[in-house]
Amino acid sequence: MNTSEYVEEKVVEVSSGWIWLPVNLLLLVGSIYAFIHSLVAGINSPRGEPIWWLMVTAILVFVASTIMWAGFFTLQPREARVLILFGEYKGTVRKSGFHFGNPFYSNGSGGGLALASIRQSGSEAEKAAVSKVMAALSKHRRNKISLRLRNLNGDKLKVNDKRGNPVEIAAVVVWRVEDTAQACFDVDDYEHYVNVQSEAAVRHVASRYAYDQGEDDEITLRGNLEDVSGDLTTELQERLAKAGVVVEEARLTHLAYAPEIAQAMLRRQQAEAIIAARQKIVHGAVGMVEMALDELSEKKVVDFDEERRASMVSNLLVVLCGESEVHPVVNTGTLYH
Repeated sequence: MNTSEYVEEKVVEVSSGWIWLPVNLLLLVGSIYAFIHSLVAGINSPRGEPIWWLMVTAILVFVASTIMWAGFFTLQPREARVLILFGEYKGTVRKSGFHFGNPFYSNGSGGGLALASIRQSGSEAEKAAVSKVMAALSKHRRNKISLRLRNLNGDKLKVNDKRGNPVEIAAVVVWRVEDTAQACFDVDDYEHYVNVQSEAAVRHVASRYAYDQGEDDEITLRGNLEDVSGDLTTELQERLAKAGVVVEEARLTHLAYAPEIAQAMLRRQQAEAIIAARQKIVHGAVGMVEMALDELSEKKVVDFDEERRASMVSNLLVVLCGESEVHPVVNTGTLYH
């Protein structure tokens, strides 16, 4: 999508609510007083009729004052309100405090009656979907959007890694809304969008790496958590930028083989560990045998021919590489008798 098609946030300021509050109270009290005065003056007049122009004016001022109450709103620190007037985006208020704006700004509850009727008469799937939408509407009353950091603790997902092994993986994502206009207008429900895209990103990243035992300098899920988390953060940012969301951090919170192959993989890891240990033992034993033969030959303790040398090497390797305790056998003869 071309970036010019995105709705860009426009920060605006509105009037202070503390200025308009006494004005509105004065209009409200004045309209009530004028209405009562028109009635009393009419009773005391010879014709017994109220002062119609004063009564009509009082009623109109009272209605206007009542409507003006809808223009007052408050914002907490790290909170914003998106201003929409008859379907047109007018800007975003980010300054915290008590404010007054156009009372006809949308309150973010449009379509509530239609959704309620669907929830009463629709199918079960429609009722469930509508309930989610109405819950979202109630959370974003008056088009207010929280700019605070939020945590998304993802569920455990079963994914095939690079080698096709099923693994269980989960991640936590720390995110916040950066552009309120994109969050409101470029996606249908930005919180749901974050949930879905986060799951898709975790699945995609997990499929690009092997669980463990990679080749030389190969990044694996278990051995390179920092690199994998950085890759996940980068991909999430690319996906969620369309919704005006900034990803502060993403980290894996759970990583394990799927239960159906966990035992087999455990046995494989144990076998690999045994082989690696054996390789070190044999390597060390060969070095010790070589050192022993060199010392014996250098100090001329004993002269070895090829057969005796082979016998010495065999005995030393058995002693050094055997798992059980070795019991010496005293040879009273020779190798040739």
